[in-house]
Amino acid sequence: MTTFDRLADLVRRVPGGGRTFGAAAILLLAALPWLVQNDAVLDILTVAGLYVTLALSLNVIVGYAGLLNLGHAAFYAVGAYTYALLASPQHGIHISPWLLFPLSGLTAGAAGFCLGLPVLRLGGDYLAIVTLGFGEIARITLNNLGSFTNGPNGIANVDHPSLFGRDFGVEGAPYFWLVWTLAVLAILAMRRLEDSRIGRAWKAIREDELAAAAQGIPVTRLKLQAFALGAGLAGVCGACYAAKQGHVAPESFTFMESVTMLAMVVLGGLGTVAGPVVGAVTLSVLPFLLLGFETWRMLLFGAALVVMMLLRPQGLLGRRGGLAA
Repeated sequence: MTTFDRLADLVRRVPGGGRTFGAAAILLLAALPWLVQNDAVLDILTVAGLYVTLALSLNVIVGYAGLLNLGHAAFYAVGAYTYALLASPQHGIHISPWLLFPLSGLTAGAAGFCLGLPVLRLGGDYLAIVTLGFGEIARITLNNLGSFTNGPNGIANVDHPSLFGRDFGVEGAPYFWLVWTLAVLAILAMRRLEDSRIGRAWKAIREDELAAAAQGIPVTRLKLQAFALGAGLAGVCGACYAAKQGHVAPESFTFMESVTMLAMVVLGGLGTVAGPVVGAVTLSVLPFLLLGFETWRMLLFGAALVVMMLLRPQGLLGRRGGLAA
């Protein structure tokens, strides 16, 4: 049992402790824009919240269903470009951002489903290579579509959301609340999902696909569901990114972005909910804490990951003996 598990168990032993702790955490998040007066710090925390949801979306595919995906940034890009193409001067279309958030998720989810149909019969290294190739194909395609996506220059002047007549513009607080609301909803959904019938079936497939199929579990269908759900959630994150930045370009969705997301999930602990959250926050904030060590930053970062894999290969919050059950 990890230290986190002991703390969580202690909280659960207190009557109403879990709900009280959760409510206190949500209230603290809601108050942070007033407590943090530094715009740069608030922007870092907003990026951390975006990566929390991205890590959770990848955890559905890698952590629960056991499918190694090295092209998750492609679904992130699909959501971002869906939003940018339909809410910018690029083609003169300006659909409401609040309609585009779910639409971006549906588009990315459909992309994940279509990719999954031909490739999910593969496994292990072969699946990793195919998803890696898909991620690079998506980026190169966006880079070479010319006037449709504006090529390497990307799409600028993307519409910002507005609420009750107030445009979000470039203010930090509205995007912080938007991103962390999505993150909290994703955390709550994952907590329910991991103990659901589908969640348990995903874990069975992850541990032994042949045994799961022998028990009557529809392996291919559940793999497709995991891929589509993870891709769809990444697409919503992409729409949030486009709305916040006001500009999208292919260079934001490289292979290294997919590797960063995977590192967050692995660092925190595959197959858990808290693990990807901790991993995402750690790897989002750590680079800014090491800004004074530009020469040594990547060396320190790499060394820390190597030590982590040697001492706790199951991740910070993972359980010993493999993935969380």
